[in-house]
Amino acid sequence: MRALGKRIAVLVVVLVMAGCTGGELQTDPRVEADGPSLTLAFGGDVNFEGRTQELLDKDPETAFGPAANKLAAADLAIVNLETPITTRGTPQPKRYLFRTDPRAVTALTSAGVDVVSLANNHTLDYGQIGLADTLAAARAGKLPTVGAGRNAAEAFAPWRTTVRGIRVAVFAFSQVSDLATEWTATPHRPGLAVAVERRQALDAVRAARATSDVIVVVPHWGSEHDRCPTADQKSFAADLSAAGADVVVGAHAHVLQGQGYLGPTFVAYGMGNLLWGSGLPAPEDWRGGVLKLTLRGRTVVERDFTPTTLSPETRQPLEFTAVEADKERARVNGLRDCASLARSPAS
Repeated sequence: MRALGKRIAVLVVVLVMAGCTGGELQTDPRVEADGPSLTLAFGGDVNFEGRTQELLDKDPETAFGPAANKLAAADLAIVNLETPITTRGTPQPKRYLFRTDPRAVTALTSAGVDVVSLANNHTLDYGQIGLADTLAAARAGKLPTVGAGRNAAEAFAPWRTTVRGIRVAVFAFSQVSDLATEWTATPHRPGLAVAVERRQALDAVRAARATSDVIVVVPHWGSEHDRCPTADQKSFAADLSAAGADVVVGAHAHVLQGQGYLGPTFVAYGMGNLLWGSGLPAPEDWRGGVLKLTLRGRTVVERDFTPTTLSPETRQPLEFTAVEADKERARVNGLRDCASLARSPAS
C-alpha cells in the first residue's frame, strides 16, 4: 500500500466534450484517491538565447508572458533550464552552445518557478567554470536547482520541500549520451546526474522513498523531434516507477509527447518548448504548454494541460484560442497510444 493513500477507485465514466472541432476531445476518466492535495505545474524546455535573451533586456519579470500565471498558481512549478548562466568558461566541442546572464534567474522566479532541472545537454556548454557560475547565480537568486552539483552526491540528490505537511522530493537525471562521460558528476568532479547507466539514479529514488510522500523525477531523454518515446525512455520510466517515482515529466525532444499513466505513476514523456529562442526546425517545435497535476496522496487525480505556441516575434509562450486549444489537447491525447500509457492509474 502506498504511504499516503488507500487503493484507488477509478470511475470509468467518459464524458465527451461537445462543440469541439478538428477531432473529438474526451475528458480524462475520473480518479479518486485518499490523501492531502498537492498541485504541481510543469513547463517544457526553456532557454535564453537569441530572441528569448532579448526578453531579458526588455523586462525579465515578464519574460514568460501568460504562462507565468499558470506556473505560479501551482504549489510547486518545475521547468528544464537549458542555458548556463555565465560569461566565462571554455566552449565545449558541440554544435549548439547557449549561455545567458543572471537576469534569467529573475525571469524564472518572477514566473513562479520553484525549482529548475540542470540535468541536460547544455548546462556544461561552457565547461566546469560555466557550471560553477550557474550554480552560484541560482543560489544568489534563491532559485533551487536539481540534477547538477559540485560532486555526484549533490548532483544525484533530490531537492526537498514540504507543502502543507507533504514531503516532496524532486530529482533530475540526464540520459543524453553526448559528452556524458565528460559531464558526469563523480565523487571528486562537478557535473550532472547522468543516468545513461541507471543504477545510481534508481538507487537514489529508492532511498528517497522512505522519507518522501511524493517523488517527482524530471528526466532529459529520448530522441529530438520524435513525438513518440524511444524504447529507452519507456524502459527507464518503468524502472523509475518500480523504484517509487509518483510523477515523471521529461524533456529534450522539443516536441510534445504522450501523457498518461504507467501503472500507478503519471508520466509525461515530453513537454515541448515553453520558452525557446534558438532554431525551431519543425512545426511541432513551436508547441509546448503548462501541465498542472493535482495529486491526492501519491496519486494524480486530475490533469489540466494548457497548450501553448511560441510567438514568432518574441518566442514567448502564447495560449491558443479555445477551439484551437481543444484541437491541440486532442492531438496530445492521441500520443498516448505510441507512448503505451493508460488513461487511468493502475491500483
